[in-house]
Amino acid sequence: MKYILLLSCLLGLQQTRAADYYVDAINGSDAASGLSEKQAWKTLKRVNTQVFKPGDKLLFRAGRIYEGQLKVQGSGKAGQPISINRFGEGYKPRIQGNGIMPAALFLYNVEYWEVKNIDVSNFGAEREARRNGILVQARDTGTIHHIILSGIDVHDVNGSLLKSAGGGAGIMVMGGGRNIKTRFDGLVIEECTIRNTARNGITFTGNSSRSDWFPHLNVIVRKNLLEGIPGDGIVPIGCDGAIISHNTMRDCPRLLPDSEAAAGIWPWSCDNTVIEYNEVSDHKAPWDGQGFDSDWNCRNTLIQYNYSHDNEGGFLLVCDDGSAKPSYSAGNVGTVVRYNISINDGSRTQGKHAGFSPVIHLPGPAKNTQIYNNVIIVPQREAGIDSSIIAFDNWNGYPDSTLFANNIFFALTPVDYQASKATRIFYENNLYFGSHTNAIKDAGAVNADPMFQSLVLGGNPGWEALKGLKLKPASPAANKGRAVVDKPVNDIFGNKVQPGRKVDIGVHEM
Repeated sequence: MKYILLLSCLLGLQQTRAADYYVDAINGSDAASGLSEKQAWKTLKRVNTQVFKPGDKLLFRAGRIYEGQLKVQGSGKAGQPISINRFGEGYKPRIQGNGIMPAALFLYNVEYWEVKNIDVSNFGAEREARRNGILVQARDTGTIHHIILSGIDVHDVNGSLLKSAGGGAGIMVMGGGRNIKTRFDGLVIEECTIRNTARNGITFTGNSSRSDWFPHLNVIVRKNLLEGIPGDGIVPIGCDGAIISHNTMRDCPRLLPDSEAAAGIWPWSCDNTVIEYNEVSDHKAPWDGQGFDSDWNCRNTLIQYNYSHDNEGGFLLVCDDGSAKPSYSAGNVGTVVRYNISINDGSRTQGKHAGFSPVIHLPGPAKNTQIYNNVIIVPQREAGIDSSIIAFDNWNGYPDSTLFANNIFFALTPVDYQASKATRIFYENNLYFGSHTNAIKDAGAVNADPMFQSLVLGGNPGWEALKGLKLKPASPAANKGRAVVDKPVNDIFGNKVQPGRKVDIGVHEM
């Protein structure tokens, strides 16, 4: 009896012990055990039948293409996530969906998964709405923990170009539920490349109505490269405390029809979002088309230390739909935009909305917006391009209580400022260079050359060029800014900015 009990315990331990499973699209066999390189499985169909256990590893041989959809089963647990990775030499193993299913990689109602170092595509014969490269979805299941997507190349996803039809994305994260509120806690997307995916790059959904709000927590999207995305780049939705940092979006093709609006990086129905150290350029959406946006149904959005350039729709959108009911929307309250650089933004010359592209656009009843210590550079422009640096506008209401302080507005072409019916607009201690019409009241204004170390104009990707926008020691911007921050922060170059004292105007604190 003792031997039988011991044998039973050993068999039970063997069944629960984490295992490494191997897949090889050329040399594998679905009749094999999958438990070694020589016993590798062959197809995704076989992989999809396996219910994985905490600590298991699913390893795909590099240099292979695996056709179809990978839809995983089973969940890990804290300290024992299930992982997907590569083995062997060669290019990253590709999960190639061929447009057959809505996603090539599908994680549904599973948690504690880490997916690394694979390649994903999902290109069909025709564009199709809601087609994605990777779909991470949770529904009617409560809180899903610990989903990590790292070092993945997602490319060639031909979803619809129409947002109203359902669009499509490189990576789509969907939470929510009718019966059980559902969200993600600890979702990280890092060091991925998203190329040629339509309509969008990385997008979210969730329980986002304020009467039903159940926000995603601990969301981090960092160090990703997005190229060839015609629509929205990175859009956290229904999150609290999301961090969007060190991402690059560039080379956006002119594919969207005139009915479409899109922008680079922006939250919707989010609180306490931090958007920092990102570079967005070359956005060409027919409407909006800014590098950055603090959208409606959001509170306390912080946009800092970003580089926006050559975006046809402008640098910044701060908006609020005044028709949305309070039970659905929190409005747009408490946006802070600081220590950012905008160069050659706002030059829309094509499409239905050609000629309208203020560098900073504020439509709707957004409240308590602070825009300070930024540098806005407007190069020489051709006739017909919008001359507005700042334009307030109507969207079922107008902005109230907006502060512009310590900014450098550097214009090599005549520019103007449009207030519309906005209330309580404050311009304080800004530096103006060039021809500025529709003059605003700024008692602390500095009208002079800021004396950059070297002038940086459009078409300069990368952060290295921005060092030229440091101030020379004799700059008239030195110590001419008003105190704004209530606790120590850094400028864009990492220098300390202390509260309660005058600061330098612009992004460089000498």
